Amino acid sequence: MSDGFLGLAGFVAALGLIALGMPVAIAMGIIGVLGYWWLNGWAGTAYILGSSPFESIFPYSFSVIPLFVMMGVFASHAGLSRSLFNAINSFVGHRRGGLAVTTVGACAFFGAICGSSLATVATIGRVALPEMKRAGYDDSLATATVAAGGTLGVLIPPSVLLVIYGLLTQSSIGQLFIAALIPGILGAVLYALAIVVRVRQNPGLAPSSPRTGWADRIRYLGQIWPVVVLFVTVIGGIYVGLFTPTEAAAVGAVGAFLLALSSGKLSARALRESVAETAALTGMIFFILIGAALFNFFLENTGLPQFLISQIEASGLSPLAVMVLILVFYLILGCFMDSMSMILLTVPLLAPVALQLDYSLIWFGIVVVTVAEIGLITPPIGMNLFVVQAATRGVSSGTVVRGILPFIVADLLRLVLLLAFPVLVLWLPGAMS
Repeated sequence: MSDGFLGLAGFVAALGLIALGMPVAIAMGIIGVLGYWWLNGWAGTAYILGSSPFESIFPYSFSVIPLFVMMGVFASHAGLSRSLFNAINSFVGHRRGGLAVTTVGACAFFGAICGSSLATVATIGRVALPEMKRAGYDDSLATATVAAGGTLGVLIPPSVLLVIYGLLTQSSIGQLFIAALIPGILGAVLYALAIVVRVRQNPGLAPSSPRTGWADRIRYLGQIWPVVVLFVTVIGGIYVGLFTPTEAAAVGAVGAFLLALSSGKLSARALRESVAETAALTGMIFFILIGAALFNFFLENTGLPQFLISQIEASGLSPLAVMVLILVFYLILGCFMDSMSMILLTVPLLAPVALQLDYSLIWFGIVVVTVAEIGLITPPIGMNLFVVQAATRGVSSGTVVRGILPFIVADLLRLVLLLAFPVLVLWLPGAMS
C-alpha cells in the first residue's frame, strides 16, 4: 500500500471510530499514533508523543481561544438576551411571523458577542420559545427558528470555529473575522426571508402581535447599547488595526465581564461557574487540538494532501467541480459529526487542495464554516436540534426536523451565492489590507 492510500485508510478509520462513538480527540490521536508508528517506528513515535501535546497548544496565538470563550460565557450571564429580543421585537414583532424574525435577529446579535452556536441556541431559546408559545406560534416554526438562528453564532465574529480554522491554516484571524461579516448578515437576512415566505404560505403558523409604541422602542434600544459598543470595539478595533485578535479577545472578555457585573447578575456563585465553564470548554477544545496534531503528523508523513492533489489534477475536473464535491462531502459529513470535530479532522487535509486550486484560504474558511453551520441543523445529528428539543417540553424531534427544511434551503442558497460571488467574502478583508 502506498503512503497516500495508507493516509486515506487512516482518515476512513478515524471516521469509523468517531461513528462508533469514540470521542473525536481520542480517535484522531489513536489513528495518528498508530499510523506514525507504522511509518517511522517507535523511536519517532515516542518523540512525537513527548513533544506534540505541548507544542500543539503552546503558541501564544492560541490564547485567543480561552479569551473568546470567556467573553461568550460572561455574555450569557449578563442577561443580554432579553434586552436584544425586546429591542428587535419592538420594531418587527407586530407583523405576522415577526417574533420568529426577532429570534433570528437576536441570535445574530448575541452570536456577535458569544461565538458559540450551542450557547446562542440555549440562551436565546429560553427567551424566544416561551414568547412564541404564548403568541400561538406553531411548534415546528418556533423550534426550528431558534435552532437555525443559533447557527449564526458560529459564523458571525468573534467565532471560535474561525479562530481554530485560522490557527490550523496559518490564516489571519482578523481577516477571517472581517470576511465573515457579510456572509453572516446574509445568513440572517435569508433566514428572515424563509420565515416570511413560509408564513405567507401558511398564515396559521404565526399569528400577528400587538404593535409596540415609540416610547417603548426607544427604551428598549437604550438597553442594548452596551452590546453594540462591545461588538464595535472588538471587531472595529481589529479592522482598523487598533488590536490584534488576541488583544481584541482580551478586551472583549473584560467588556463582557463588566457587562455581566453591571447587570447585577454576576454573583460570586455565577463568577465561579463562569470560570469553571470557561476552563471546561477550553480544555475540551485543547484536548481535541492535541488529538488533531497527532493525526496531522501522520497525514503529513503519508503525503495524503499531495496525493489528493495529484489525483484531482489527473481527473481533469475543473476547480469549481472539485470545490462542489468538497462541499457535498462536508454536507454529508455534517449529518454525522459536530462542526468543530469536522473542521479539525478535514481542514489540514483539504486546505492544501483548495490552495492548489487557487482559492483563497480566507474564502475557503468562510465557506467551510458556513457548511459546518448547516451540519448543526441537519438530521440525524444536528446538535442545535437536540438542544432546542431538550429546552422545549412536549415537542418531538420530528416536529423540530419538520420545520427546519426552509432554513436548510436558505443556507444552501447562501452557499451558492458565496460560490458564485467570492467578493461577498473577500471585499472587506481586501479593504482592510
